[in-house]
Amino acid sequence: MPKFLITRWHGMHQIWAFILMALMTVALAWFEWLLGLLGLLLTGGVGVYTVLAERAFRKDLKSYLGTLSYRVKKAGNDVVSELPFGIILYNEERTVEWHNPYIAAILERESVVGAPLTELFPTLQQVKEREGTIEATVGSHVYQLIFKQKERILYVKNITDLWQLGRKYEDEKLVLGVVMIDNLEEVSQGLDDHQRSAMLSKVTAEITEWAQKFHIYLKRLTSDRFLLLTDQKTLKLLEQSRFIVLDEVREITGDHKIPVTLSIGFAAGADHIIELGQWAHTSLDIALGRGGDQASVKVGSRQSFYGGKSNAVEKRTRVRARVVAHALRDLIRESHNVVIMGHKMPDMDAIGAAIGVMKAAQLFGKEAYIVLEGINPAIQKMMELIKEDERLSKRFVSPEQALALITPQTLAVVVDTHKVSMVKEPKLLTLTERIVVVDHHRRSEEFIANAILVYMEPYASSTCELVTELLQYIHDRVVLDVRESTALLAGITVDTKSFSLRTGARTFEAASFLRRNGADSMMIQRMLKEDLEEYVRKAEIIKHAEVLYEHVAIAVTESGRKYSQLLIAQSADTLLNMTDILASFVIGERADGLIGISARSLGHMNVQVVMERMGGGGHLTNAAAQLEGTVTEVAELLKQVLDEIESEEGLFE
Repeated sequence: MPKFLITRWHGMHQIWAFILMALMTVALAWFEWLLGLLGLLLTGGVGVYTVLAERAFRKDLKSYLGTLSYRVKKAGNDVVSELPFGIILYNEERTVEWHNPYIAAILERESVVGAPLTELFPTLQQVKEREGTIEATVGSHVYQLIFKQKERILYVKNITDLWQLGRKYEDEKLVLGVVMIDNLEEVSQGLDDHQRSAMLSKVTAEITEWAQKFHIYLKRLTSDRFLLLTDQKTLKLLEQSRFIVLDEVREITGDHKIPVTLSIGFAAGADHIIELGQWAHTSLDIALGRGGDQASVKVGSRQSFYGGKSNAVEKRTRVRARVVAHALRDLIRESHNVVIMGHKMPDMDAIGAAIGVMKAAQLFGKEAYIVLEGINPAIQKMMELIKEDERLSKRFVSPEQALALITPQTLAVVVDTHKVSMVKEPKLLTLTERIVVVDHHRRSEEFIANAILVYMEPYASSTCELVTELLQYIHDRVVLDVRESTALLAGITVDTKSFSLRTGARTFEAASFLRRNGADSMMIQRMLKEDLEEYVRKAEIIKHAEVLYEHVAIAVTESGRKYSQLLIAQSADTLLNMTDILASFVIGERADGLIGISARSLGHMNVQVVMERMGGGGHLTNAAAQLEGTVTEVAELLKQVLDEIESEEGLFE
């Protein structure tokens, strides 16, 4: 191809390329413009659509919420009206401002607006404003009242079915009991086999009839012991009847020289059956320890006593005394030393018994000490006699000295009390596990639980009598000096009111043993002599005595004047000697600020029960208590207790 043609072709090619590029640029610009216009149109359309859609949504939402609010309000009104529990709004004066229909229905009133809550639910009269729940009874239904104090709202729920179910569960809980003929050995002495069998048959028939009457399962364990199975509902009925079987058995055997008496132990409310069985036997032990002829009932932490109208029967044999003496002898031999402690404000019985135990320890070469802090008027003359003997007086130590002497190998002996709260230094009992209790008082609910040896005989006149018997068996050759034997005999003399009360054959046998060992009765008389001034003060106390129930004398000392416990006790003894007086109570303020009560009876009234209700204890014929307050307040409390006992079972046998 010619050269000029080639050159011309290249020129044309460049022109067309330029034109093509220009056209493409214009087309691209137009395309971008169209895209922008299209995007603008789309954006505007979406915006308009969104605005319109939002307006429509809001309109629909408003309509929906309006409908829903109406429905919720209507449903709320219906629910409040149909709720299966009550709602009460009340003001600061606890007056009803609004309530739902449930309240009107249960109270059977159209409206209770304006009524006080205490009028609607009388239970609230005993309750202050508070958060929490309370049970209240309206008619035959039981309701739970739930307070919301901040909002002043009261919810009322019917819990009758639940309450009845819980009550049924409690009523049907298992109860174990043990019945024992507590004086079978004493009653049987002098009877032949036929008479003994006839007597046992009569008593067994009475117990069986009693068990059938109350729907109790009865199983005879031994000739003198029965097992009882029942429920708590029946136990409540037995308590309401005050265990009438005690009186019935005593009455049907009244023609015997010694009537048959029963001791009953019941237990309920334990977590396990084994624990329940242990409680039942413990209750029986307590009933026996209190002298028998009574029932002891333990329900949970509550311990109640019924009966106990007769004196404990004196045991004719000394087998138990011999067994206890041998056990005490072994404990003394195995101990490093012996510390003896009586009750607070000790009397001659406590000091005499402590001296007797100290003598037992010395017989086996052991150091023995008696804990004593201060000398009260009841033992002042006895201690003056003891101080004349340096060998004896140096054995008395203070509680602080005793704490320094005691070790884990020390034998601690508690005499004339079995209550931890009554001993002078309870801490001593926590420093050793070797504890012995020797006492003649009827057993109370409070007891030294960890004692390894217990010798409690409520039939005994005094602790000195028990210790004297132990001394006769603890060593083959017991020799007491004059002061030791005199101290023991003085304890017996004081507690028996010169052998006029609570004395038995063994009391005189113990006194005879002490007399053979040199006990000086004239020395005891000097100890018991009264000061003329004290006698006049005693007469002033007795002068203000009043007589209730025709046979109960109550004397209250002047407020603000302090008297010794001995004087208060002597005043009660003197009152008992008055004509037609079967029981006496003297109330006076003691030197320590407590109010002391001394109670005495001739056996027709159980003053121990009276004193136990006031926090004290003692014997059927001799008891006491110490309380805080004033003599007037204590006197009113005593009268309330006497009224309660008179209304429940009568004061006199």
